[in-house]
Amino acid sequence: MKIHLIDGTYELFRAHFGAPPKKSLSGQEVGATLGLMRSLLMLLQSPGVTHVAVAFDHVIESFRNKMYAGYKTSEGVDPIILNQFEIAEKAVSALGVPIWSMVKFEADDAIATATARFKKEKSVEQVIICSVDKDLTQMVDGKKVVCWDRRREITLDEKGVVEKFGVKPESIPDYLALVGDSADGYPGIQGWGAKSTASVLAKFKHIESIPKDPKKIPLSLGRATTLIENLQANYKDALLFRELSTLREDVPLKETLKDLEWKGAYPRLKKVCEELREERIAERVMKWRS
Repeated sequence: MKIHLIDGTYELFRAHFGAPPKKSLSGQEVGATLGLMRSLLMLLQSPGVTHVAVAFDHVIESFRNKMYAGYKTSEGVDPIILNQFEIAEKAVSALGVPIWSMVKFEADDAIATATARFKKEKSVEQVIICSVDKDLTQMVDGKKVVCWDRRREITLDEKGVVEKFGVKPESIPDYLALVGDSADGYPGIQGWGAKSTASVLAKFKHIESIPKDPKKIPLSLGRATTLIENLQANYKDALLFRELSTLREDVPLKETLKDLEWKGAYPRLKKVCEELREERIAERVMKWRS
C-alpha cells in the first residue's frame, strides 16, 4: 500500500489563492475550504489511494517561536484564511480522513512523525508526502519516502532532492540553517548562498563537520575564508537555525496504520456541505461509511 500524508496548511493556502470566493450559510468566507475539499476528494477517489491523513497548523505559532523571536507567526496572514482552519478541519474529518490539528507542534512535525513510524511497516510500499515545503524533503528516503507537488506533478525522491538542492535529505536541515528560510523567518548565515552551501555540505554533510581551515573547503581560498569566518562568528545561530529546521518525530499521534485507511465519508458530511452551501461535493462522493 501507499500512504498519502497531506500538508493541509499548504493545501488551504493554495486553495485560498486559487479557488473562487464563497460564503457559507453563516456568512463566513469558505472558498479556500471548498477548494481544499474538492482537491482532497479527487485524490481520495484516485486509483491506488487507500491510506490518507491530513495535518493542519491549527495555530501558526509553535514551540519554535519560543526558541527564536523571528520565527514565523500569523502576523500579516489574511484573516480570511486564518478563520477557515477550524471549518476546514471539520470538513476534512467529515470526509472520513484523519486530521492532525497541531498547536504545540507544526503540521510538518506530524507528517515527519507519521513518516518515520509508518515507513517501517512491511505492508507499506511507499510514503508520499503531499507538500512543497523544503523542510519536508529531509524525510525523503530513497524511493520509499517521496515528496509530491500535486499542483505541478513533480515528485522528489532522494535523487531528486540531490538534484534540486545539491545535498542529500539528511543534510537539508544544515542546508536551510546556512542558506536561511524566509518562509520560516530565519535569515541563515551571511554569505552562505545555495551553491556554496551545497558544495560544502555535499562533502561534509553537517555543520559540525565543516573544517575551520578554509584550505580544506572546496571553493576558492578567498571565498572559503569569508564563509568560514562568517560561520565561526555566528556558529550558535547556525546551530539554532538547524534546530528550527529539523522536524520532530515525537508528535503524539494516536492513529495506527489501520486508522489511516479511507473507508468513505461520514453521513455528517452532507450537513457540513449544506452549511458551506456546496452540496455538489457530497454528491460526488462515491464511498460512504454506514
